[in-house]
This record gives sequence, C-alpha cells and structure tokens, in this order.
Amino acid sequence: MQTDLLALQHISAFSHGEEGGNPAGVLVRETMLPDAQMQSVAADLGYSETVFAVPLADKGGYRVRYFSPENEVSFCGHATIALGAVLAQKHGWKTHRLVLNEAIISVESWQENGQLQAALQSPQTKSAALEDGVKAQLLDLLGLSEGDLDLRIPPARIHGGADHLVLALTDRVKLAGMAYNLDAMKQFMLAQGLVTIMLVHVRGQQKFDVRNAFASAGVFEDPATGAAAAAFSGYLRDIGWAHGGEIQIVQGEEMGSKSLITAQIPTEAGTSIRISGSARQLA
Repeated sequence: MQTDLLALQHISAFSHGEEGGNPAGVLVRETMLPDAQMQSVAADLGYSETVFAVPLADKGGYRVRYFSPENEVSFCGHATIALGAVLAQKHGWKTHRLVLNEAIISVESWQENGQLQAALQSPQTKSAALEDGVKAQLLDLLGLSEGDLDLRIPPARIHGGADHLVLALTDRVKLAGMAYNLDAMKQFMLAQGLVTIMLVHVRGQQKFDVRNAFASAGVFEDPATGAAAAAFSGYLRDIGWAHGGEIQIVQGEEMGSKSLITAQIPTEAGTSIRISGSARQLA
C-alpha cells in the first residue's frame, strides 16, 4: 500500500492559471484496490473526491471509480479532469475511454503552453421540475425565500451522471452569503439522493457564478464541480436558454480557489456535454 501512496498524484482541476481549482487525488494502478482501501485513501486525503483507475486490456481505456471522504460517488467531473491531466503526462494528447459504475464516458487530455488541459464527455443529461415541498424545505435550510429566486432558471432536479438540485438566485450577494447547517443539509441530501446542491447567479447569457454545497459527503462546499456543470448545461438546453452552444462557470471564488469550467452544449436533448478546463500539479 505504501508503494500505491507514492504513486498517488495530487491535481487541482479547473484551475485558474497556476492558482485555484478543485484538488483531487489520482491513483492509476494495474489492479483495482479493495473498496475499503479506496475509501480509506479518500478519507485520509480529505479531498472532495479521489479517483482510482486501472487499464482495461480487453477493450482499451480504463475502469474508473470515485470516492469522497465518506462514500463512493457515481461520477465526478473534476476528478475526471484530474485523471485526464495525469494521463496527458503519460500518453500526451489522446482520448481515453472510461468505464464508470453506471456509464461509459471519455476524457481527452493534452498539454498547451506548459499547462495541462482536459475535456470530458459527460453521461447523458436529464432534468425535472423541483417539487414544491422539497423546494420549501431546501429554501428553509439555506435561509432563503421565494423572492430570492431567479425564475428565468426555475428550481429543478438535474442529472448528468449524478443527481443535483439547482436554485438560481437574483442577488449575487445572496450567493456569496450561502450558509447552512452541515448536518441538517447532509440528512436532506442523503434522503433526496443528491450529490450537490448548485446555487447559481446569472452573470451573463453565457456566464454564471456558482457555489455548490457538498454536504452529502460531509464537505461544506466544492470549489469546482464538473458533474453539476454538465447537469446544469443540459438543464439550460432543456429550458431553451439562449446559451449559444457554450457557457462558462466561475466557481470557488468565496473559498479563495477560483475555478473556471467551460461547457459545450450540443442541440440534441439529453446528449453528452463537453466539460473542459485546465489542471495543475500540486506539491
């Protein structure tokens, strides 16, 4: 196990130059570790997620699993970008097939002007209106009211490989002031089967400020959330938002870890979203 830990890489995905981003642990090895060991590594690291990958000799690509400090996650965007960055260092510019627990996706990775880059193709997306009772409970947990909501983007359940809720807020100050009781929100999210709760402020037709509550894994906030970005992009497509085929998400500013996520959105409903960003190696 000590050899494995020496091979573990620390990558900050969706970084802003040589700053910011969301740290992830990346461990690529020949065979998958037992579940308990992967969970232990993820808990010890304390990152939002750690990704484990092993090569698939028969079909090519990699078998991939993601663990938060407390549980396994079906899909994690920033850890996939981090994995892509590690694969870029080993293989150069290449697209890799990734077999997840519930989907098959891909990550393209390369280096550009000395900066690691990666782009993933998400699982398919879907969305549904948020039930009034659940919305009321969530607003209460966040200390918000109906009047705080920007109904151009109605509250919704969104999915792009993992389940999230999204609330759009009219006031950037309300976004900056996101607050909640961690234990109460965790119980709510686990009961609803959620990975994150995404709070959004519209900066422009193609640019959004975002904060993501990640209480489901015992983490107050995620500084960059590629899975939620994919789900949100699919939702914008579902509601006919004039996204122009591409949006940019700025996340993590309130945490002092500014992160930049680009999403390219094809026109066909439910299809995969291309999520891309920079990555940097952590000491």
